Amino acid sequence: MIRVAAVGDIHMGPDSQGLLRPAFDTLHDCADLLLLAGDLTRHGTPDEARVVAQEVRDLPVPVVAVLGNHDHHDEQPEKVTEILQEAGVTVLEGEGTVVECGGTRVGVAGTKGFCGGFVGRSAGEFGEPLMKEFVRYTRRCADALHGALEELDRDGCELRVALTHFSPVADTLAGEPPEIYPFLGSYLLAEAIDTAGADLSVHGHAHMGSEHGMTAGGVRVRNVAQPVIRRAFNVYQLHTVPKD
Repeated sequence: MIRVAAVGDIHMGPDSQGLLRPAFDTLHDCADLLLLAGDLTRHGTPDEARVVAQEVRDLPVPVVAVLGNHDHHDEQPEKVTEILQEAGVTVLEGEGTVVECGGTRVGVAGTKGFCGGFVGRSAGEFGEPLMKEFVRYTRRCADALHGALEELDRDGCELRVALTHFSPVADTLAGEPPEIYPFLGSYLLAEAIDTAGADLSVHGHAHMGSEHGMTAGGVRVRNVAQPVIRRAFNVYQLHTVPKD
């Protein structure tokens, strides 16, 4: 059994240094790795990123993250990524990483993702160039997630997790105003997860949403935005299935 701790939307700033560290220091007792599902900062500034870096530096478990829309606001996502990486965090965007957990190879594929909506009520690649690029950006994120999950399977990972900021399903948006669903995620992410395969999907972004959901293909989806889970992190158990 692998224990995956996860949280998103912690929105840290200078006044929140040390807020989560006491809980994170207990991870060795309850989890094998920590996933951060984006919106780690308030405005994506380097100073805010340094606060996050101090919060997760030298933790007793590996830390894997994706950035969120807030982490892009100051238009320095590369700098935010660099600061987190210097603190030992693996930051993913359209790629995967393998974490060794007690002899089990756990693959994490990550992308921020983007919006566009869900089946029956989604944006299409039609009309103005800006509209087409809007949807194509989401598709590129989904395609990269799909490719990363497939690569992890080829690498022999026994368990695979899809880590995004935007939601792949509408289930975990329940509680949000329906009018903003198209800006909270995209069904293209779920298609990527289902076609490539995963054991768990984790996202944030939807502060007023619900924790539990599922893709059409039966993959568990969990919204770990901190305003939803209302704690420093939640832990999800993954079980390996013996192969013939």
